[in-house]
Amino acid sequence: MLEYISSDRKTYDERYEEAVSRIPLYTKEWTNFNPSDPGITILEVLTGYETLAQEHLDRVPFTVQENLLKMMGFRIRKGRPARLLLSAEGVQSNVSLPANHRFVIGDLIFETNRKIDLTGAKMTGIYSKTGNGFKDCSGLLDKETRVPQSIFGKHPKAGNAVYFVTDKLPAPSEEMILYVELKMSADRNPLTEKMKNPFADVEFQVLTADGFVPCKTRDFTSAFLTSGEIRVRMPETEPIWSGNSDKEEEIPSQPGYLVRAILKEANYDVAPRVTSVYPFLFEVWQKFSMSECTTYQRTSDITVRSSIVGDAYIDVYCKEEKGSSYRKYMYTSSFDEPGRYYRQTMGEDGFYHIDFDRNITGFGPEKVKNCVKVVCYTEEVMRQYALGNVMGYDDQVIDLPFKNLVSEGFSVIARREDGMGGYIYDFVRPDYEAEDALCYHLLEHDGKILIEDAGDFIGAELFLAGISVTRGSEGNIRAGNELLSANPVADVPVRFFNPGPGTGGAYRERLSDVRHRFLADMEKSYTAVTASDFEKLVKSTPGLIIHKARAYMDEEKNMARIAVKPGNDEEFPKLTEYYKKIIMEHLDSRRLLSTRIELTSPVYTRVNVSGTVYVKLNYDNSLEQIEQCIREKIDYIHTDKNFGERLSFDDCFHAIELLDCVKNVYDLSVLPHSLAHAKLVEADIVPDDNCLLYPGDIKIEVVTYDR
Repeated sequence: MLEYISSDRKTYDERYEEAVSRIPLYTKEWTNFNPSDPGITILEVLTGYETLAQEHLDRVPFTVQENLLKMMGFRIRKGRPARLLLSAEGVQSNVSLPANHRFVIGDLIFETNRKIDLTGAKMTGIYSKTGNGFKDCSGLLDKETRVPQSIFGKHPKAGNAVYFVTDKLPAPSEEMILYVELKMSADRNPLTEKMKNPFADVEFQVLTADGFVPCKTRDFTSAFLTSGEIRVRMPETEPIWSGNSDKEEEIPSQPGYLVRAILKEANYDVAPRVTSVYPFLFEVWQKFSMSECTTYQRTSDITVRSSIVGDAYIDVYCKEEKGSSYRKYMYTSSFDEPGRYYRQTMGEDGFYHIDFDRNITGFGPEKVKNCVKVVCYTEEVMRQYALGNVMGYDDQVIDLPFKNLVSEGFSVIARREDGMGGYIYDFVRPDYEAEDALCYHLLEHDGKILIEDAGDFIGAELFLAGISVTRGSEGNIRAGNELLSANPVADVPVRFFNPGPGTGGAYRERLSDVRHRFLADMEKSYTAVTASDFEKLVKSTPGLIIHKARAYMDEEKNMARIAVKPGNDEEFPKLTEYYKKIIMEHLDSRRLLSTRIELTSPVYTRVNVSGTVYVKLNYDNSLEQIEQCIREKIDYIHTDKNFGERLSFDDCFHAIELLDCVKNVYDLSVLPHSLAHAKLVEADIVPDDNCLLYPGDIKIEVVTYDR
């Protein structure tokens, strides 16, 4: 069923003729194709069954196919707009950005999701504290220099810390967002979801009158393992200016508010090297809001803070009692008669204010949860916001006027008659499930809604409420762009740029995409059986840097051995006990119960090369070229050559011979410095299964060829 793909429909007659025509391909004894032949009768029955079965398969509902995939653990991945962190430069006083404030780069639009307050806060210094005291790392705030700094020292230890000095901090319970860029020494395997850094534990703290107080933190760098954002939530305790603290031995000399990242555990394989720190960022999302639905709680005092209000049409809906549907209210300039009315005025803050007067009109919102909804439509949406009626049959599809939609914030309004000559309104979000509710799926990429269950809404009219469009993965822009604000945000120019790349932008998966993921997953190996399985699993161990792995059989001990070379900065990397522990934990659930495994550290064998080479005239650097060619051929540490790979003498000889500067190779000797972990087979060097070769002494005599 999951592999089934609907093909072109064939009639019963077409299938029957095709089946009969193939009989001679399988047997010569069947010669009677008349309807009286029992075999033909059976063939007719089977053809009829196949035709009916295909018709049923072609009609398998979307929800049935989706649920089959869910049973196997595969869900449709929803579309999401790309997310971007922005830094504001040049803010001199408090500036407020409303919800849906737009930023433009090229033909892409990014918007805020909520009101953002820019305070103009600045980070004035960064200091690293190790056993040797404080080190000034404030150069990390300079976007141009980008010189890597070992913020926890070259050999991090528990207790080492980095201090961030600022002139302001967010209010209690608010977040400070940083983006930290690290210089990566090698390709590190990503950590699995919700997996902590296996090498270190970092705690963020803020200096208060009670000393350094821990903060709730969401650290997407995994304790400075990779580049990413860090979100530090301010404590309830009021922070203090460090110049007023008596803890001089614990703080840098530069005064300011202090946020400290202190190592609680430290077993880094590679010490973190930070190139840049970008403080006080805020989020924007790649979307274009064409209408917006805002909900207000337990109030009748409403301020509509949205960047699209000025050019929009506004509809107002209210709950008049707890648990009821909404009623639509009409605009009036003054309350002078009974009815469902609201008044709309422009405030000094530049936003619309909406109020009600129940004493005069007799109607108004009850102060309950979600009591008022305000929908702001652009003119384009207003012209085509009516979607049609709910018919009540299974899997009804309704086309929307727009494609590539954002599921967050999307909703429709279902209008039903109240039985008294009026209407009631319900706001329904995608995938909402409740008894007698309207349940539908939003097919974001295709611009459709698929109604799974109409509930009590058969015959209801549907209208668009909140709707935004996105560009999917196009919003995952590279880091370092300048974005322009669609509207001025201050009297002086303010620059906005993104220190990190856009992330997360994608269209919703189609059912066929999920099916392909499922089929690909079925072919993926999760249990280690062959040597290749072990090597792939070791190299993919989450959080580690594994450069090479070689699995081989130890016949004497009847066990599998795996030689592993970490990808750290050491000249001759060794496999630490900590690495062994993490790899074995990764392998233990994937090996066969009867398979014994032992991880081994690399051994390194030097290869010495000597000889005489005739070179052509007019090549000044011929010796350097020859030596470089030899090093590349015999270097198993920095190249892709694996453990135990044979070093061919002929390959070395011909590689030198093919250099432009070489006339011919007169004499060449390629020998291991020791035969403890490598042996000579004819003229080739065959290293052991856990051995890597590297260049030793290279003594080449260069003779200029001159007739």
